[in-house]
Amino acid sequence: MDHILQVFQKELICSICRNYFIDPITINCGHSFCRPCFNLNWPNRSVLAYCSECQKAIQKREFHTNVTLKEMVLIVRQASLWQFLRSRNNRCRIHMEAKQIFCEDQRSLFCLHCSTSQDHRAHRHGSAEEGAEHLREKLLKTMCSLWEKYYENDRNLKVETITYRTWEVYVTSKGEAIRVEYDQLPPFLYLNEHHHLERLQREGKAIFYQLRDSVARMANKRELLRGMYTELKEMCHKPDVELLLDFGDILNRSEAVCVHMPQPVKAELTAVTIPGMIARFNLFKVDTSMIFGRPHSHVFLQGDLISLSIGCMIQGEPCPFPQYECFMYWNTQTFTTGRHYWEIYVGDIWNWALGVTCDDWILMNKNLHKAYYLLGCVKTNIHHNVFTTNPLVLQYVPKTIGLVGVFLDYEGGSVTFVNVAQSSLICRISYCSFSLRLRPYFCCSHF
Repeated sequence: MDHILQVFQKELICSICRNYFIDPITINCGHSFCRPCFNLNWPNRSVLAYCSECQKAIQKREFHTNVTLKEMVLIVRQASLWQFLRSRNNRCRIHMEAKQIFCEDQRSLFCLHCSTSQDHRAHRHGSAEEGAEHLREKLLKTMCSLWEKYYENDRNLKVETITYRTWEVYVTSKGEAIRVEYDQLPPFLYLNEHHHLERLQREGKAIFYQLRDSVARMANKRELLRGMYTELKEMCHKPDVELLLDFGDILNRSEAVCVHMPQPVKAELTAVTIPGMIARFNLFKVDTSMIFGRPHSHVFLQGDLISLSIGCMIQGEPCPFPQYECFMYWNTQTFTTGRHYWEIYVGDIWNWALGVTCDDWILMNKNLHKAYYLLGCVKTNIHHNVFTTNPLVLQYVPKTIGLVGVFLDYEGGSVTFVNVAQSSLICRISYCSFSLRLRPYFCCSHF
């Protein structure tokens, strides 16, 4: 019988922390872990992970509590608690009775007579087993909230680190694109160019220092959150009596760690007017009468500062984002040479992409990622991300409203995007290798 009990108890132990499960989850391969252990060992939800027991891929990262395992662990804990409460070491020295009443005010165990005495009558009391489980559930609820804070901060830290490491290169390339545009304009605009580039460097340097400080704050907050989460986990693993007596102010300290969460820097360069730029582009203006895309096709845009993507689902395939209402358009005219300029109205919508795409992709439904040069805008929460494709690069500019201009230089191997209303440069994709017919393209999504 003892052997069966030992086997039963072994099945209720987490292989990571070697303690009884707390808030157990069972992953797709069938192995179970404490949720806190799972979070700490596989914190990145977007990275492919493998079970530490069988090395099978973890197919998802959000799991429900295994209620059966949790109830079985509760039975074992309560049995252990009752064994202690009835032991000789837990008898009241005055009344020689078991101390089974927990006083929340003094965080001590008392016998029934002591708890109703004059000294303790006004205190908050409860049974030891109910008190322990109540505190453990409080801990689990606090841990869930704290982990969401940790995950949010960790994600922001990764985004901020990427921005910080690439910021100087981005500002430099932006400056080069501005020089290219001014080189095509009259020489008397030299002072405008000088002031424009000077402002770019000044803004770029200020944002760089903000990003550096932000990364440091987020890294420090990550360590504080992880340390607090680990402390809560260790408290949760304590035997019931130790949990009752040692609980202290851990919830207050956990709450204090979660205040003043560092927020990402708004890394965005001011849009500056380049006089005469739109007038020059208008010399190459072409008609852009767009036709609607394939019926029942689903164009979708998704992304954030870590990963961005754009794609098209062909007719008959399920849309991965059924809440989206999607539209795709392209021009009947194609380009194999020369310089061409057109404008597309995006209004104030969030999710769109426009530019040029290889004509063969439209005809043959080939991989979109290898056949387009686009400027895209996607909404993430209350913010927006502007990016270019091929190569995939984030553009730290204000959200464009109204008309977006597209200038294609086929022989020069470049595509330039401009904010028409402000006559400002959004970005320039250089060193493009055009070898096929190109066609103006536009897609947008509403949800």
